[in-house]
Formats: sequence, C-alpha cells, structure tokens
Amino acid sequence: MSYRVNDIFYSLQGEGRNSGRAALFVRFSGCNLKCSFCDTDFSTFREMTAVDICEALQKEALHSNVSLPSAGQRLLCVLTGGEPSLQADAELISKLHSLGLEVAMESNGTLPPPDGIDWLTVSPKTRPAVRRCDELKCLFSGSGNIDDYGIKASYYYLQPLDTGNAGDNMRIAAECTEYIKRHPKWRLSLQTHKLVGFK
Repeated sequence: MSYRVNDIFYSLQGEGRNSGRAALFVRFSGCNLKCSFCDTDFSTFREMTAVDICEALQKEALHSNVSLPSAGQRLLCVLTGGEPSLQADAELISKLHSLGLEVAMESNGTLPPPDGIDWLTVSPKTRPAVRRCDELKCLFSGSGNIDDYGIKASYYYLQPLDTGNAGDNMRIAAECTEYIKRHPKWRLSLQTHKLVGFK
C-alpha cells in the first residue's frame, strides 16, 4: 500500500482544541470535495509506504531534537490534507502508534475514519457520513445559522472563514464572535498559524 503525501513537517497545531500543541503533520494529497477556499496545493505529492512515512516522521523529529516517544506525553501526529480518510488506513495508524505517537485526523467527515484514530476533528462542508467525533469545527462565513449536521462532538468550534481580504476577515471574525455569544455551545477557533506566521 502506498499513500500520496503532499508534505510531512513538524510545527504547532494551529486550530481547535489542540491549538498551540507541538505536532508532526502528514498532509495527504487529494480530496473528494472542491472547496473554493481550500488553501492546499494538491498538484505535487510523493508516493510513500507506511514505513516511508514513519521514517520521514522520525527524521523530522530528530531534526527538531524531539524524541519519539516524547517524555511524559505522546507526541501528536496530525493526519490532514486534502482528505486523509481517502488514504489513511488501520495499517498506517498502527505503525504510527508503534512510534509512540498520538494520532489525530482532520476530516471533512464524508468517509468513516480508519480504526485506531485517537482524536477526530470533523469540518463538514456537505452532509457527512460521520455522526460522532471528538471535535466539530464549522467554518463561519457570516451568513445564517450554523448547521452542526446532527454530529455529536465533545467540543464544538466555529472558525471564521479566511477570505484572503483583511477587511472581510475582520468583519467575519466580529460576526463570529457575536454569534458565539448568542450560541454558547460553540467556541472560537482561530487559525493561529496564519496569525503568528508559522507553517
């Protein structure tokens, strides 16, 4: 089995419940949706096996002077994309666990995640197949009520849509804040990696 991988890197998680937490990232290439606001370039990727991915993650950790497993707490590994559920499988999750990693997945929820995921974030753009997740993260564009699609989650987040226009972004963020104040089930998720300027 090989996987189409767009990028592997070490940084901080920029969004949601794990925001600010150090993490290894595996960004898969390809998605089953065509969102106009997507900020990922899928035109380049490399074919990698599960062993290749684990070796690349170990090199990233070594380069960053991080030991696997890390002392006191498992290091987070985020499977993202694109849509990782199109490719990630139980074999890969098992190999990541064998490195002592805690495995999280960021998904659009259109496909069920593979067995063994430790933390599932669903950010639906259309009616999802997934009915339960750890974290539901919906984009807020400033119009209408937010649909949680009937998904049960431990945490509910709204993330202001990044339009690429600073003025529009400020307006949407302000409207999002007011929406959360009226609907306190939700929490605010900001893309801190864009605000602070890290990958």
